[in-house]
Amino acid sequence: ALPDGDAAPDAWEAMVNVSVDQEPDFLLLADPFSTRGEHLLMGLDYAFPGSVKTGGLASGAHEPEGNALYLSDATYRSGVVGVSMRGDIVVETVVAQGCRPIGQPMQVTACNQNLLLGLNGETPFEVLKGIFEGLTDRDRELAQHSLFLGVVMDEFTANPQLGDFLIRNVVGADPRRGALAIGETLKEGQTVQFHLRDATTSTNDLDAMLTQYARSHPIYEEAGALMFSCLGRGSYLYGRADHDTDMFREKVGEMPLTGFFCNGEIGPVGGSTFLHGYTSSFGIIRPKAGR
Repeated sequence: ALPDGDAAPDAWEAMVNVSVDQEPDFLLLADPFSTRGEHLLMGLDYAFPGSVKTGGLASGAHEPEGNALYLSDATYRSGVVGVSMRGDIVVETVVAQGCRPIGQPMQVTACNQNLLLGLNGETPFEVLKGIFEGLTDRDRELAQHSLFLGVVMDEFTANPQLGDFLIRNVVGADPRRGALAIGETLKEGQTVQFHLRDATTSTNDLDAMLTQYARSHPIYEEAGALMFSCLGRGSYLYGRADHDTDMFREKVGEMPLTGFFCNGEIGPVGGSTFLHGYTSSFGIIRPKAGR
């Protein structure tokens, strides 16, 4: 049971048994059949806006009560288990969604919940037709089955770059209206851009995200990392095992690293926390600076 949408922050604090003034970060491991994941993350972002939330959804079962969640010596078949982490630690994240942009960033000029109706005054089909004409043969093939929409979550981002987009599936189309159904609720005025995904693109995206992190953050000897990677990655995507872990060690260093394959990955984009797909979400845990 989760607090409802009108609940005060202290209801969320009571649920996780920690207060915001303790400055916790959260590791969340959830059962996808019984958890309202987006509601959980929105509530925790509301009650703990400065806290990092990372983790993933269990991926082993194909029906309710098939997953096992462990908390101390107890086993649960539904819900969420988690850890609040606080003290002399910092949790930093790298969320690699494995896509690259095509075309140009555009403004949503018409939409209805998750239905995309207008981009810069044109229908999405009209926009895609123009983009398609400029693609290579390989990218045209990818666009048939691996097309996504990236949504810029920070409205103050004028020139979106790597890591600014929340990648969401194109889940349907209405050729009569030239509209697309997106796996995300949209708002007029949002900046969006179409994206493609394949093994090469995913490799390059992960390389760029980890390189960016390593260049901008000191690497501590007393540090470890957690990785939550989509079932659609790994040897299924790359043709070999350990692709993402090998690259992490190459770019960031030989710190201890563990995690699991997920049916949905938890991590922040643009200051808010989301459930992702086809993503590797890393939580890097290190001491606070100056200790």
